[in-house]
Amino acid sequence: MANTDRFLLACVMGWPISQSRSPALHNHWFAEHGLSGAYVPLAIPPERLKAALRALPALNFSGCNLTIPLKQDAMTIVDAVDVTARKIGAMSCVTVRPDGTLFGSNNDWYGFVHNILEFVPDWSTGAGPVAVMGAGGGARAVVYGLMERGAREIRLVNRTQTRAQKLAEDFGGPIAVLPWERRHDALDGCAMLVNATSQGMIGQAALDLRLDKLPKTALVNDIIYIPRETPLIAAARERGNRTVTGLGMLLHQGIPAWKAWFGIEPKVTQALRAKIEATL
Repeated sequence: MANTDRFLLACVMGWPISQSRSPALHNHWFAEHGLSGAYVPLAIPPERLKAALRALPALNFSGCNLTIPLKQDAMTIVDAVDVTARKIGAMSCVTVRPDGTLFGSNNDWYGFVHNILEFVPDWSTGAGPVAVMGAGGGARAVVYGLMERGAREIRLVNRTQTRAQKLAEDFGGPIAVLPWERRHDALDGCAMLVNATSQGMIGQAALDLRLDKLPKTALVNDIIYIPRETPLIAAARERGNRTVTGLGMLLHQGIPAWKAWFGIEPKVTQALRAKIEATL
């Protein structure tokens, strides 16, 4: 349990950072648990990341989250990195240990998996092939989560095919890399589609993907949460597919962070979800 005799501190670092909803999420949990503390956004350019992370112990921070573009650079700065973050190739969380050393982990895959389980409790990756669009940091966390859940076939599609091939080589397992030109065909017979690209995000063009070959029984997930509903999610829902938006990935990834920082396991509730949705 957290030491309630001190003011608890945590933060999110990114560049830029104004778009992050993490402060609203974590400060909700501080209030819900009656704890004295705060979670603050810090705009940290990559060249200042080392100084910022190394300052955490002296400033009495319990830890921090990392967002774009700091998730990979941080791995060379902290004192230790867990196996999951090494496999994914990026960190999303830093914990300040009692001796002041910094421990890096990745909770994005956990957020991805538990977001889906919240809405589809009987979700099974054994239902059929999973098509994943993208091969960046988000896609690496998604693929890791799918493999942890026992996925038997992952069809990975990315505009830059060499990047997808690198991901497949790093992970091994049941990953088939398809060229971008075959992205529409990659959906044939799939039980699930995941958009792990930035396409569909506010300020970005919609994901250029036809859904006509995707079975209507397939589950569609978009890891983007701004806007609340991407064009992909809207199109999938309109044709009758079950859909899961990206907001829950953000909410659920905060749970293991709190367990590491404060010894508390918070809950993702409807009140919390509604509070964050109101900011989108």
